[in-house]
Amino acid sequence: MHETTTHMLVFAVHPVAPVAQPASSQATTCVAIIPARYNSTRLPGKPLLNINGLTMIEHVYRRTQQAKSVSRVIVATDDERIVDTVIRFGGDACLTRPEHTCGSDRLAEVVATMTCEIVVNVQGDEPLIEPSLIDAVFAPLVDEPTVTIATARCPITDPAELASPHVVKVVVDRRGEALYFSRAPLPTHQVPLAHTDAVLGYKHIGLYAYRRKTLLELARLGPTPLEQCEQLEQLRALESGYRITTIETDADPVGVDTAQDLERVRRLVSNRTVE
Repeated sequence: MHETTTHMLVFAVHPVAPVAQPASSQATTCVAIIPARYNSTRLPGKPLLNINGLTMIEHVYRRTQQAKSVSRVIVATDDERIVDTVIRFGGDACLTRPEHTCGSDRLAEVVATMTCEIVVNVQGDEPLIEPSLIDAVFAPLVDEPTVTIATARCPITDPAELASPHVVKVVVDRRGEALYFSRAPLPTHQVPLAHTDAVLGYKHIGLYAYRRKTLLELARLGPTPLEQCEQLEQLRALESGYRITTIETDADPVGVDTAQDLERVRRLVSNRTVE
């Protein structure tokens, strides 16, 4: 396995990138990594799609750079076309093995060769991610040494969103720690739901902060039964006894999974540019 990693783990850093040459180990205390696959069932080549003059991956990269807690941003991908694109816009990219089944495993391959304390997993298909949300997910690991994984959630008030299998739901305990994640309606309401402003549940936002040691441990465990059943990588941590701290936010990043999502994001980016 070490021999394969040696040949395929390639860092590419543009000489003018502000994070190209960290001055000290402190410079890589918090590394943000953006996993990006080229092959997508519904939108092939998704990271390279054009959004108002920039590729999707560049939008995500630039917004991640704006997070105050992040000292370095890396795109982790299995495709050289994405690596080349990142290099051209002055970013930092790493070519990883193609067989990873989830983003956190791809991240683990990258950080296994690095010195850093905290790793933030930023989804590569959320070009409108708020930099302040990245900082908010990072904060619990700094404030509390016992926290090893943190993520985010936002309220659900629409019954259709609660019922949608495309929306991942999370239930938490009174301390805000995750009890379970599911694509099914969670929690199940025993009385008919109406369109109100009441909070019906919480949508999980796929943004994670890990301690490096924890991320590497999870990668070594491999997929777990509930993870495979729900197709949700965060369940590997819960099934294995790890606690996941969640922070509540009103931010609700727009992910791009379909052509309709892409057009919506293009309109939103265009409106922001006009403003």
